[in-house]
Amino acid sequence: MSKQKTFGKFGEDSAAKFLEAQGYTIVARNFRIRSAEIDIIARRDDVLVFVEVKARSDIRHGLPSEAVTFRKQKKIIEAAGVFLQDENFSECACRFDIVEVYLRGDCVEEINHIENAFEVEQDI
Repeated sequence: MSKQKTFGKFGEDSAAKFLEAQGYTIVARNFRIRSAEIDIIARRDDVLVFVEVKARSDIRHGLPSEAVTFRKQKKIIEAAGVFLQDENFSECACRFDIVEVYLRGDCVEEINHIENAFEVEQDI
């Protein structure tokens, strides 16, 4: 596995543990369709949360959440629509979050959970 993929996986694993500690249940990880992937799908109460994880070792290239462009948001929303069609979560409200993971070597320095980071302009 490449260094970048290992770094990203460590960030995603850290985000999943963080969400579980906050009372979320992880429903799926790395849900993939042809053109998009959702890093984590979690549930707390009756809210299904689609989570994009961005890990960084520094902010020279901007904040992690700034890497979730409008185009990336559209792809995540598209994948969420497919997930909702395939699974039985029609009674759940949905939300799109970003989890920023700041890493220094093999250590997590900080995790920021941005709830409602972006919204769907129409029903999915």
